[in-house]
Amino acid sequence: MKIAITDYSFPSLDIEEGILQPLGHEIVAWKEKRTAAELPQLVSDADAVITQFAPVNADVIGSMRNAKVIVRYGIGVDNVDLEAAKARGIPVCNVPDYCIDEVADHTLAFVLATTRQVVTNCVRVRDGKWGLATPMDQMRTLRDLKVGVVGFGRIGREVAARLRAFKCQVLVHDPVVVPLEIEKNGCRPVSLNALFSESDVITLHCPSMSQTRGMINRESLASMKRGVILINVARGDLADSAALTAALQSGQVSAAALDVFAPEPIPSEHPILKMDNVIIASHIASCSVPAVRKLRETATQLALMAVRGERLPNIVNGVG
Repeated sequence: MKIAITDYSFPSLDIEEGILQPLGHEIVAWKEKRTAAELPQLVSDADAVITQFAPVNADVIGSMRNAKVIVRYGIGVDNVDLEAAKARGIPVCNVPDYCIDEVADHTLAFVLATTRQVVTNCVRVRDGKWGLATPMDQMRTLRDLKVGVVGFGRIGREVAARLRAFKCQVLVHDPVVVPLEIEKNGCRPVSLNALFSESDVITLHCPSMSQTRGMINRESLASMKRGVILINVARGDLADSAALTAALQSGQVSAAALDVFAPEPIPSEHPILKMDNVIIASHIASCSVPAVRKLRETATQLALMAVRGERLPNIVNGVG
């Protein structure tokens, strides 16, 4: 069978090859992300497709003659047209249980770095200066703050569990989780509007979908406490980048820590790259050696199961 890999950020495909090639399966792959117009050249006759960031849209899916599955290297599946795949009867699978601890840890690193001004003060000392780099009121104690967690899936719950050790109040909004479940985890369920208006720190852990894209916009930012801190390790398009930049410039948002952005990579001339009150990372919150190995092994096993005709787990588009 032919397994197509549309793009990958790993140094090589040694793990995938080690699983598939001894069984006689062929891997065809492009390392760099290509355009949707180019992808049919690779995937049209593939028996399974694994993708990372490439735009697997309706036209690309329409070109697939043999595909028994589309597998995403990751949790989110926003680069795959789920409805187009469903219309073709092609299941789409993700890897929902990888990098949970890595992203939760990264979130806490961002929360602590912004509330304690870790990076700003480090830069000041390296510049040969001494003393506080920011006004005293920017040095905050988590115990005294309300932290709003948007999304209470696997990662959101791990973030909340870590936050409780710091004795802060944790507010949670997730429309698909019953309030009692949130309360059992020591958090307070609230509406999204209440979370925005009450939280001192807001951290995003929801998928990119029609209901969530652009949820951080001029209106929602204006409804937040002045001086709020925003953490985003989920998806860049959850936030309107122009609106967030303006809010940071005005002080409505006092600090942000962003592992994701729209677009990625961030254009080199973008003003957010020059802001002292912003911490930027290059979509690396999920990274660790065990997490990446698990991701690649699981995605490859899903493709293998599909070409064998086995029942698939982790189907996200209702085909099965």
